[in-house]
Amino acid sequence: MFKIRSLVTALALASSVSVASAWEALPTQVDAPADNPTTAAKVELGQMLYHDPRLSSTGTVSCSSCHNTMLGGEDNRPNSMGVNGQTGGRSAPTVWNSAFNTVQFWDGRAASLEAQAAGPVTNPIEMGMKSWDDVVARLKAIEGYQQAFEQAFGKDSISKDNATKAIAAYERTLITPNSPYDKYVGGDKSALSAQQVRGMEKVAELGCTNCHSGPAFNGPGMFQKFPVIPNGYFEAQYHISKDKGLAEVSKNPADEHLFKVPTLRNVALTAPYFHNGSVKTLDKAVTLMAKLQLGKDLTKEEVADIVAFLNGLTGEFPKQKMPALPATPDSTFN
Repeated sequence: MFKIRSLVTALALASSVSVASAWEALPTQVDAPADNPTTAAKVELGQMLYHDPRLSSTGTVSCSSCHNTMLGGEDNRPNSMGVNGQTGGRSAPTVWNSAFNTVQFWDGRAASLEAQAAGPVTNPIEMGMKSWDDVVARLKAIEGYQQAFEQAFGKDSISKDNATKAIAAYERTLITPNSPYDKYVGGDKSALSAQQVRGMEKVAELGCTNCHSGPAFNGPGMFQKFPVIPNGYFEAQYHISKDKGLAEVSKNPADEHLFKVPTLRNVALTAPYFHNGSVKTLDKAVTLMAKLQLGKDLTKEEVADIVAFLNGLTGEFPKQKMPALPATPDSTFN
């Protein structure tokens, strides 16, 4: 929680100084933490675990159920569906480029990909396992996982810590560089259309990059209040303020409606929008953000230009080959 409070303090400082900086291309790789260096065996194991529904109590929900790497890294639902058809109150954020987040989840309660990977498995609404001890026992009963963990971490290494490290190692490979925007800032001035360039200039002019800055357009680990400007009409339509954001974790009233600034990378593919998935289209999301965060009323032409630019942030997705999961011959967990 100290890290979260420090980030909120950084936000307060950033709010008085424009953090819009030179346009930056997305790196093609991200550094791994010292205690979890990336290896091919670890990534292969992590991909299996990420796509295995047997990590859920019903055997029906995997990480990929809500964060689909065959699409935009989420599920295009307002609220993701977990075990037994349950739904939570928030929209699944994209897993693509999540390695560039300083914290994870909308409320920033996880300080790393490893910490994030541990949460949904035992969340009663999401994957529904009673404990990680039960998960480890299930993995140990699958011979193929015994072999995969040994290759990645050594003998007798099946544990919560190593499982989440493997999933995080896989997620660090989910980077989408070489978007039209990246090519444009790299020197190819034909990569963006004239309309997209107008949208790019309008984004900077409005101050959108005060929060959505940096190569991933998610700021330097910032939290931001949403909405900044209350609006009863839009609140009645979209119930934006119902969720208390960071305050749900910190229990501090000063943190109400603070949310991690999400990436704009591939945003054209991740409808519906906002933490509660209440807005179906990107043009409406742009209109609302301008009004609620900046107090600006945009023309239809300005919205269209910005949407065109945001479409230019769709990158190249690394090809995903679905893993063959270790089998349980002659038996089942359910």
